Amino acid sequence: MTPAAGAAIPVSETKALSRREISKVIWGSSLGTVFEWYDFFVYGTLAAILGPLFFSRELGETGAFLASLATYGAGLVIRPFGSLVFGRLGDLVGRKYTFLITIILMGVSTAGIGFLPTYETAGIVATLLLVSLRLLQGLALGGEYGGAAIYVAEHVSTHNRGHATGYIQICATAGFFLSLVVVLSTQYLSGPDFKVWGWRVPFILSTAMLLASVYIRSRLNESPVFVRMKAEGRTSSSPLRESFANKANLRLILLSLFGAVAGVGVVWYTSQFYVLIFMQKVLKIDLATSYILMSLALAAAVPFYVVFGWLSDKWGRKPILLVGLAIAALTYVPLFKALTHYGNPALDLAMRTTPVQIASSDCRIRMFEGPQNDCEKVKDHLVANGIPHTVVPSVQKGTTVIIGDKKIEGLDIAQMKAALTAAGYPASADPGQINRPMVVLVIFVLLLYSCACYGPLAAYLVELFPARIRYTSLSMPYHLGTGYFGGFMLYFATLIASATGNIFDGLYYSIAVSWLSVIVGFFLLPETKGRDISA
Repeated sequence: MTPAAGAAIPVSETKALSRREISKVIWGSSLGTVFEWYDFFVYGTLAAILGPLFFSRELGETGAFLASLATYGAGLVIRPFGSLVFGRLGDLVGRKYTFLITIILMGVSTAGIGFLPTYETAGIVATLLLVSLRLLQGLALGGEYGGAAIYVAEHVSTHNRGHATGYIQICATAGFFLSLVVVLSTQYLSGPDFKVWGWRVPFILSTAMLLASVYIRSRLNESPVFVRMKAEGRTSSSPLRESFANKANLRLILLSLFGAVAGVGVVWYTSQFYVLIFMQKVLKIDLATSYILMSLALAAAVPFYVVFGWLSDKWGRKPILLVGLAIAALTYVPLFKALTHYGNPALDLAMRTTPVQIASSDCRIRMFEGPQNDCEKVKDHLVANGIPHTVVPSVQKGTTVIIGDKKIEGLDIAQMKAALTAAGYPASADPGQINRPMVVLVIFVLLLYSCACYGPLAAYLVELFPARIRYTSLSMPYHLGTGYFGGFMLYFATLIASATGNIFDGLYYSIAVSWLSVIVGFFLLPETKGRDISA
């Protein structure tokens, strides 16, 4: 007999899933999500290479790299809009079919990047096509995370929710790890042609991943919580209005954004993408070595997402998340200094013993323009080569570069290079001097912060919002926090460090956002462990 609309289904009528069925739910959701994060992150993994391929050389090295990061950011900008589109769909028609649509959209747009012409071939058209496909990727990702996290949480018991959703939290890092492995393998196989055509392969490979993901997800059943709501007539007819017009729910959305997700987002991006960019662009560790070191640390850290999710089932979501944020904020600068010391000892010694100064009356970083005067050209060269420096205001016209006791008037790159070499500044990290075990250890510690913050997050957000509008309400703060605060961390940190000349100053963006979340979360967010999520 079918229950009447609005009548509650007794608990005894709901079927408990076996361990095998729960494993199928977790792995089926997780594998598809890994592939989708791979699609999104492979661009970020190749950001340092794609800049010169899709942007005008007139921007200069720093400008092209910043433009490449800004294009990465284009996918981040659109993510909250994707959360509105697919969040609403997930609350109206179900969790399963929504995250099936998102993975198809992601796979097609990622493969498309692999077939794009470069700037040299198509000019600004290549840039516009790249940005357009990044927007489609971001739109798809806006509906992915919420669907996977909710789908798993709504299948498992209350006491196991943090542990089970911890596997979903692995997916972003696993997707990043997979992108590193594929890029590294392609670079090895294509050799010197990697920057010519080899970079296309990781994007085109997403076609195979798309087919596998669609097969996996098409075999999953709908969430039992959603099925029950639909049978009882409790689904929302207007998820957007109920989520954002209801003051109490809107307050939870804003508090979860500023008190949890924003901080988690910057910690996640700092410990993974920014570390990789820092090694490549600042420490000048070669691509292959940096990918290997990062991959080793990621492989060691990945299980701890589940560990911290499990601990949140015992100790609560808030304590683990907020302690992780606080420790990260306190130790970022010393850890990145340690990374510099072990990753490029010669650079560490030179910057401490022979500081570099630029004396000029007019010197700045132009975000989307090339350098305009001598000082800006000198600064662009120093930033592009990972050379720490300070700009000293001068009342005199012209530019003077001071490297220890050496003074160079005007723009003389050759003389400046010679002076930097004499002062001990290396053109690249000496492979024989890199302390690989210590570099991996430092990165591993940074990744543990990400695990502690991110591990309990899915369970926390699922428990925070009512089932009828959960997909919409959860997705918006998540993608604003991780997409805007976290994703743009790469751009703002690079911009800050480029502007000041101090290679560690970019970290203060992450530190400030982390402390914001600690304060807001500690005083204003509730604990949710043990809540009934079927209501």
